[in-house]
Amino acid sequence: MAITIEEMAAFCKRKGFVFPSSELYGGLAGFFDYGPFGVELKKNIVREWWRFMVLKRENIVGMDGAIISPEAVWKASGHLSSGFADVLLSCSKCKTVVRADVFIQEATGKDVAGASPEEIDRIVREENLACPACNSAFKKASLLNLMFPVTIGVSDDSGVRAYLRGETTQMIYLDFKLVAHAARLKLPCGIAQVGKAFRNEISPRNFLFRCREFEQMEMQFFIRGAEEAQWFSFWKKERLSWWSSLGVKKERLRFHPHKKEELAHYAKAAEDIEYAFPFGWKEIEGVHNRGDWDLSNHAKQSKKSLAVFDEEAKQNVTPHVIETSAGLDRAFLAFLFEAFDNDQERGNIVLHLHPRLAPVKFAVFPLVKKGGLREKAREVFSLLQGAFDDAPVVFDDGGSIGRRYARQDEIGTPFCITVDFDSLEKNDVTVRDRDSTRQVRVPLAELEGLARRLVRGDVVFSSLIEQFEECEVKSK
Repeated sequence: MAITIEEMAAFCKRKGFVFPSSELYGGLAGFFDYGPFGVELKKNIVREWWRFMVLKRENIVGMDGAIISPEAVWKASGHLSSGFADVLLSCSKCKTVVRADVFIQEATGKDVAGASPEEIDRIVREENLACPACNSAFKKASLLNLMFPVTIGVSDDSGVRAYLRGETTQMIYLDFKLVAHAARLKLPCGIAQVGKAFRNEISPRNFLFRCREFEQMEMQFFIRGAEEAQWFSFWKKERLSWWSSLGVKKERLRFHPHKKEELAHYAKAAEDIEYAFPFGWKEIEGVHNRGDWDLSNHAKQSKKSLAVFDEEAKQNVTPHVIETSAGLDRAFLAFLFEAFDNDQERGNIVLHLHPRLAPVKFAVFPLVKKGGLREKAREVFSLLQGAFDDAPVVFDDGGSIGRRYARQDEIGTPFCITVDFDSLEKNDVTVRDRDSTRQVRVPLAELEGLARRLVRGDVVFSSLIEQFEECEVKSK
């Protein structure tokens, strides 16, 4: 994984995974567009998360809440207070603005997460820190709330003050009783949601890692208060296992427990799952014990009860919450770094993505365009297109067969199907494995079923060597 974050951003742009948003007009920091292969990878990450968190569990259901909500929601949640703000440092001369904790850590190595503006000012004086752009003195440190305000209505004067959501979680709390009733949920139970969130970051950086518009995959698990420790431990293990199941090496994952001063305003306990990025160990998911902070505050501010009847206790209770919160864009980035391999022997990049995550599952090639191979390859392409209506299968007859293999390696396609001259005689195809480059000949009658098993992970390619004839593509 010897690649920098800047090189990864360039690779993603070049190969159609991610583009800077509005680049035609100079762009806007912290905003990105996902290209044809990026959108498929992103969709597959969500599908795997949803399958693991919702479809495979009887007591967790999904919802999709609104992106804009009234000011009262975010007052009650605490997001309009200093608890959801970053400390900034502004240059007195050139007006450069930096996020204080990040700037100080990079300049001195000190971890000052959670420090107040007053503490930041003291550290700036003690360390003799100055503006990184012009070396002038900073103004006094100040707080910047991260919420994006919007006005709903015909004018600012008469309109209703609202906000783009800073997290998807709050919509789950607001609809908790409605969802629980509709789905007939009983404690313990969960509600999951995937969607956009927005934060006015002082200094977006590290490509997709810290953006102003991003997506979250969150689940709120509602429990009895006495069961907090049990379920906190359970969801830590569950979430770590999901990352490993999709190909992230265990040695590149770790837990980071939050110190008291690092805890969010709502949290009783929190641990981050961190990934070893080239720019350091960084959070890709958080597991949080939110207690009953959110439900109790919304009940207090709205004057409407969010308690539910607990059949075990035989009384109404306000549930406590264990939250799992994964960043979709950060997951996207972590899976790419984990998969990236600049294969010197092949002379091209290989993305060793798990087959279930790969943007394209199969690529179909005719060895050459003549001699009936193209027509036969189109038949095979149509067969696989029908078999995988929820995942792209591509057809490529441009350039040498080696160049076509390389193109698919670079976007992570796990299997390439080639029709050669032997295919016309035997009614079979060759199946090439991306990771090993080995190939076997598979009868066309068995291809569809085998393709499904390969993508699901029911069989691994190495086991096919014993079942089918290993080969090289035959030219005439």
